[in-house]
Amino acid sequence: MSQINNTIVTKQYPSPRRAPTPGKATILAIGKAFPRQLVPQDRLVEGYIRDTKCNDLAIKEKLERLCKTTTVKTRYTVMSKEILEKYPELAMEGSPTIKQRLEITNPAVVEMAKEASLACLKEWGRPTDDITHIVYVSSSEIRLPGGDLYLASELSLRNDVGRVMLYFLGCYGGVTGLRVAKDIAENNPGSRVLLTTSETTILGFRPPSKDRPYDLVGAALFGDGAAAVVIGADPILGREFPFMELNHAIQQFLPGTQNVIDGHLSEEGINFKLGRDLPQKIEDNIEEFCKKLMAKAGLKEYNDLFWAVHPGGPAILNRLECTLNLKKGKLECSRRALMDFGNVSSNTIFYVMEYMREELKKEDGEEWGLALAFGPGITFEGILIRSL
Repeated sequence: MSQINNTIVTKQYPSPRRAPTPGKATILAIGKAFPRQLVPQDRLVEGYIRDTKCNDLAIKEKLERLCKTTTVKTRYTVMSKEILEKYPELAMEGSPTIKQRLEITNPAVVEMAKEASLACLKEWGRPTDDITHIVYVSSSEIRLPGGDLYLASELSLRNDVGRVMLYFLGCYGGVTGLRVAKDIAENNPGSRVLLTTSETTILGFRPPSKDRPYDLVGAALFGDGAAAVVIGADPILGREFPFMELNHAIQQFLPGTQNVIDGHLSEEGINFKLGRDLPQKIEDNIEEFCKKLMAKAGLKEYNDLFWAVHPGGPAILNRLECTLNLKKGKLECSRRALMDFGNVSSNTIFYVMEYMREELKKEDGEEWGLALAFGPGITFEGILIRSL
C-alpha cells in the first residue's frame, strides 16, 4: 500500500471581506492529499510501456503525442513497482483481476480521503465532534459498507453522523457532492458537513491495445488523489473563515447522450469509451446552462465572473473559453490544476477552487463566479458561487 504525502500547510485566513448571506451554505476549509508516487509527464511513456511490456512502436508513439497535448506536467499515482510485483497480472491482457484491483483500491482511497480530511479539519480548527454529516464521493471503490463508514471510523467521527455515499459519478462528482452538502447544510441549522472525494486509476490500469484507443487517453491524462471541504451555513465569524458561498446549484443531463461517455465494470476492471463529439456537445449546450445559473443573481457578463471549471481536458477548456468569449486568464486556475495534477475525476474541482481562493484574495477579485463540471450522461453540474 502506498503511503500518503499530505501536502497541506495550515494557514490562517482573514475574516471575509463580504458578509455571508444568512442561511446560505459556505465553504469553511479545504484540504487535499496524494499518493507518494509523483510521475513527471515526460517520463510516463517510458514507465508505462515498460510496466505493461508493450513492444508496439505505434502505440508508444501515439501515447507520446497524447502526453504532449494534455498539457499535464505532473501527476500522482497509487500504482507502484511494489504493487506490480505483488500483482503482475494487472499488466497482463485478459486477466480477471477485479478482486486484486479492489484489494488495492478500497483501502487506498480511504487512506487518501483520511489524509485530505485531516488536513481540511486542521484548517477548519473545530473539534471533529462538530461534524454532523459526511458526504463521500468515489468512482474507485466497490464494497458494502462503503467508504463513507470506513472514513467516519478512521476520523473518529460520532457514530450518529449522517452519511451519504456517492458512487460512480465520474468527473462531475465533486460538484454533485457540493450540491448535496449545500442542501444538507441549509436544511439542518447548525450542521457542519465534511465532503470528501477520493479517486485512483487502479481500476482502469491495463496494458495498451489497438482495440481500446481510449486507454491511452486515460494513461496520458488521469491521476490519483483526494480532496475535502467543510461546508456550513451561518459561519461563526472569528472562529470560522468562509471563503466561498454556494449560492445556487443546478444539474442537467443532455437527452440521448448516454453513450458519449460509456463506462462499465468487467472481470478485468473498468472500461471507458469516450465519444469524439464530447467537446462539441458541451460547447453546444454550455451557454444556456451558464445563463440559468447567472440569472439567479441577475448576472449577464461572462467576463465579470470568476470561473472554477473542472478541467476534463484542454479541448473542453478551449471550447468553453472560445464559446463564451472569455478573456485570457479566466480559466487559469483550471489549467493550472490540470497541469499540476492531471484529471483526478471528482477531486479536481477542489484543486481548482484552492488555487482560486488565492486569486480571489486580491483586491480586484470578482464577487460572483461559477463552478462547473461535466461527466457521464452527459451531465452538467453547476453552482453559482459568491466570493466572501
